[in-house]
Amino acid sequence: EVWAVTGGNPYETVELLAKVQDSELQPVEAEAAELRALNRTARGGGLVARLEQLGVDSTRFAWAAAILGGGITVDMVARLATLDPADAARCAELLRGARILSVPDAGAGQPGAGELEFVHPLIATAVYNSIPDALRTAMHGIAAQLVADSGFGAAAASRHLLKVHPDDDQEVVAQLREAAREHLAVGAPDAARRCLERALQEPPLPESHARVLFELGCATLLTAPATTIGHLRTALAMPGLEGEQRVDAVFRLSQALLHNDQLEEAVRTVEAEAARNPDPSARLRLQAAQYMWEGIHAGETSSPHRSARLAELAATCTGRDNAERALLILRGFDAMTHGESAEEVVELCDRALVNGRLAPGLGWTDTEWGLELPMMLASSYAYADRLDRAEALFTEALRAYESAGWSGGHLSLAHAYVGLGHRRRGRLREAEQSLRESLRIAERVGRGLPLYWSATCNLVDTLLARGHVEEARTVAEQYGFAPPYPSTIVLPDPRPVRARLLLATGRTKEGINELEAAEKAAAARGRHNPVVLPWATELARALAGEDPGRAAQLATDARRQAERFGTDTAIGEALRCAAALETGQRAVRLAAQAVTYL
Repeated sequence: EVWAVTGGNPYETVELLAKVQDSELQPVEAEAAELRALNRTARGGGLVARLEQLGVDSTRFAWAAAILGGGITVDMVARLATLDPADAARCAELLRGARILSVPDAGAGQPGAGELEFVHPLIATAVYNSIPDALRTAMHGIAAQLVADSGFGAAAASRHLLKVHPDDDQEVVAQLREAAREHLAVGAPDAARRCLERALQEPPLPESHARVLFELGCATLLTAPATTIGHLRTALAMPGLEGEQRVDAVFRLSQALLHNDQLEEAVRTVEAEAARNPDPSARLRLQAAQYMWEGIHAGETSSPHRSARLAELAATCTGRDNAERALLILRGFDAMTHGESAEEVVELCDRALVNGRLAPGLGWTDTEWGLELPMMLASSYAYADRLDRAEALFTEALRAYESAGWSGGHLSLAHAYVGLGHRRRGRLREAEQSLRESLRIAERVGRGLPLYWSATCNLVDTLLARGHVEEARTVAEQYGFAPPYPSTIVLPDPRPVRARLLLATGRTKEGINELEAAEKAAAARGRHNPVVLPWATELARALAGEDPGRAAQLATDARRQAERFGTDTAIGEALRCAAALETGQRAVRLAAQAVTYL
């Protein structure tokens, strides 16, 4: 009968049995009808009535404890409830005896002396909801001050400030901004966002309004790029952001535009700010950002002078500061995507490191340059066959974001690139696991965004490499792996990957068309890396039966480009393609050569 009355709820079952014992009810059928009445006193209105029977002071004590939530001490509750220490101790004892409060298990959390907790969250909720609205709001305001005065920090006080009505209080604005900084420092961007949104409601003074919006934009950067764009545009249109902070805001805005698949606007944003900013160091940073966004643009046209200008700038850089290191990374990435000497790519990337590691300020969680630069650096190493360096950087990124508690786009990209590292090493099962996790997180941020494409493209590529053609087709259909492609570079390029899928599923003509489109796009952008964009080897195989002459020419061109790039992977893949076009001993000999490289 007890089980039936409580519906099997563990808390209510234990509480009801305790009340049966207190009431000295006999376990006989005649007393069973009393159980429902007893059970009502364990929650809701029945609990509140039972609390009121303990007296006004005990009710005030319980209310104060419910306001404070976790880490309750008799001293803090007494101060909030305006009770003297003796009365507070008496109330605590009464509430423990009534099984409303209890002393936490010392072995579980090792609480300090005098700490209390509610016996069950349902009790805490019922007590909290019983507090009159106006009084509850006032008590949260007092609690915020008590928590701050007790040295628990702005983040701990913020849960109370969020419940206080806006009142044009600049001290509240300052506390909420500090709380947001504390939340971000421990990887809690959603909590930071709530604090800053509440600070805007206060509202802040006109001279600090733009800075609060800027901080809010930083908190939502890669968890909600579209929202971030709105916050930062509004902030930049207001007075209040000057100097380095304005440059930061422009850079963050361009970064959000990039991750919202608005790359052309990202380029225009930093270009316009660089033109108006008289500070040479700020202008260099903005110009580097412009080169960075242009370097990952997947559009059909390319400035013929961009790579040459970037090479000229990088040639004068020794890596003495982060602006120079950024240019070295950008030049290395540009050289890698264009299929220039892999040896030169590695040399440029090495110059951007400090004692073999990312420089301070260019780390995975540093905000001045964002995650794109270290990702470009690690990708350059990966496609230049320096997989040791690449994997170390990818793993470092994943650990950094997990340690910081970042759960949005940063973490999705980290999983995607860890998957890329596994894929390049041939660890296909591990690659698939990482890429599925990346895609799961990317879906939360938004379908069709660049990070979503990175996860999807690499997952389809990995499934095809595993021979799971039908599963690759299902993933492609489920996640929209088809034109139009994003405005940013995806590594590897999605066109050859999709073409392989089409060819594997018997859609030969469509696959060939996709590869020929990849050829045109590569020519327009000057991107001839045969590993990032292996259209030539794939097209040679596809045309071997119907146009062997063209297939042979493509294989020859692919071999020449692979030797220009100079990595074992590129040369081995070109030899493997050549072997597939031959027969007899020549095919065997070419395949054996490919094996020595691969």
